[in-house]
Amino acid sequence: MSVLSTGTNALIAFQRALATVSHNVANINTEGYSRQRVSFATTTPTLYGSNYIGSGTQITDIARVGDQLATSRLLDSTGELARLKQLSSLASRVDTLFSDTATNISGQWSNFFDATTGLSSNASATASRQNLLDSATALVTRFKQLSGQMDALDNEVNNGLLSSTAEANRLAGEIAKINGQIGSNAASASPDLLDRRDQLISQLISYTGGTAVSQDGGAINVYTAGGQAMVVGTTASTLTTVADPYQPGRLQIALKAQGTTVSLGSSALGGQIGGLLEFRTSVLDPTKAELGRIATGLAVTYNQQHSAGVDLYGNLGGDFFNLPSPTVTANSGNTGSAGFSASVEDLGKLDGQNLLLKFDGTSWTASRADTGASVALTGTGTDADPFLVNGVALQLSGTAAAGDRFLLQPTANAVNGLSVAITDPSRIAAAAPVSASMDLSNLGTGVVSDLRAIDAGNPDLLTPANIAFIDANQYTIDGAGPFTYTAGQTISANGWSLTLDGAPVAGDSFSVRPTGAGSSNNGNALILSNLDDAKAFNGNTITLNGAVSGLTTSIGSAARQASYSADAQEVLYNNAQDARDSVSGVNLDEEAADMLRLQQAYQAASQLISTADTMFQSILSAIR
Repeated sequence: MSVLSTGTNALIAFQRALATVSHNVANINTEGYSRQRVSFATTTPTLYGSNYIGSGTQITDIARVGDQLATSRLLDSTGELARLKQLSSLASRVDTLFSDTATNISGQWSNFFDATTGLSSNASATASRQNLLDSATALVTRFKQLSGQMDALDNEVNNGLLSSTAEANRLAGEIAKINGQIGSNAASASPDLLDRRDQLISQLISYTGGTAVSQDGGAINVYTAGGQAMVVGTTASTLTTVADPYQPGRLQIALKAQGTTVSLGSSALGGQIGGLLEFRTSVLDPTKAELGRIATGLAVTYNQQHSAGVDLYGNLGGDFFNLPSPTVTANSGNTGSAGFSASVEDLGKLDGQNLLLKFDGTSWTASRADTGASVALTGTGTDADPFLVNGVALQLSGTAAAGDRFLLQPTANAVNGLSVAITDPSRIAAAAPVSASMDLSNLGTGVVSDLRAIDAGNPDLLTPANIAFIDANQYTIDGAGPFTYTAGQTISANGWSLTLDGAPVAGDSFSVRPTGAGSSNNGNALILSNLDDAKAFNGNTITLNGAVSGLTTSIGSAARQASYSADAQEVLYNNAQDARDSVSGVNLDEEAADMLRLQQAYQAASQLISTADTMFQSILSAIR
């Protein structure tokens, strides 16, 4: 009977071990599966006289094979890889928009200034004027198309946040439920259930980033990248989306836990959600702001010069482009009645950065919306002394309450209201507002050059004027003076300026007269055609062309950096996965060897039972 019992115990043990090996082989392609290992031990021996006789074997444990450190490294890599892949994917789409010749701004930009140059070659031609208007419309359309794509990506981020938070909440709920099923003793839990929990944790961290911390008793708590608790024991927190207090159409992330709701910034979350938030703050918003800054620079500089010219009707030119004012939005929680009107005051100081304006009950302060860094704010906010910040003038109206906040977007929405202000080709101010001529009786070699309007708002700009030289070194303007003259110096009055080539002498005179209707003068068109090289930005150090190429370069650089980081993180992730699989993964060669060994052991145990049966039959035959 002892031989039969020993053989039976061994047979059952080897059968279960073979079933475990089969389970391992069956799950070789199951993601997150940890191979299981059977532990054998001898059963309690029986004392016969002075000796103990063994009674066989038994299975003491069927446990997962794993390395907690390798698993933790893999979880860390999972969240970071998901974040970088999300960021890289979206950034590369923006890069494609601005680098592809079919969608970028550069092509239409060049066409517009080429059309302006064409107008300067034939200022009175209707075809040239219409071509300029068509090119301007095409350029504005391209600006709006790119801005529309930015808005579409912003909506994608919103949708991504909605779907990601819903999935993260589902995963957190399942993890909390499994924590409850496992109870206080993870050692006695099903290995497959433990694998399921690890896989859910990995998926959750791929959405939120963060870490998993094992607790005494078998539960695992999960925290976001910013340390916010998503799962504590059997309790799961809930991620939710809330409207941005300044931009209701934009969603933010908040965490609901224990009856409170806490807003989470982009630094508090990793994984896919963190990647979406980071893309919006570090790529999408700066790109949209810079696109608007370029549109603002184009409109402001072109309008200023266009208003300094004369159209075919003999009138001073007005705005060529319509440009909206900077946007100032009140926080939804404001309690005061204050409001702001804004305008671009200094293009050279305009950087396009979104700013937060805060009132502490006594004074106003400004800071960057993305970093919180303080920004200089001067003035008192009145019409006579507006607030000045980063090239924007702000006039305050109403009464602010302590704690009121406003979001200033200098250029983010500029493209939305951009349009061509002129529909009549004859209204294009291609001619200089004034023209100059020399008296036919002049004896000197002086010739007028570089005549231009320097102040289109001067009320005397179109007033005829006469420049008379007393001698080679002195002149008068309409009898006023005399003024000292040196060769090559600029002569200016009434909002215009000119220089003289050659040397005037006593008695020489030059007249400045308004340009009449129907003139083929191209003086203003020549200046307009070179405005793309005007140093308008960054303290008058960056040209409009430089800003356009700089935008494309910065987007490409951000996309490449995100791609490089994602590629590097994928290598780290693969290394962490390999390290985990080297311990926990199923090896077919090893399982085949175990299967062969257990099969032989199973056959031997079967033979023991057969032998015990033969012995038992022999005993029965002996007493029959």
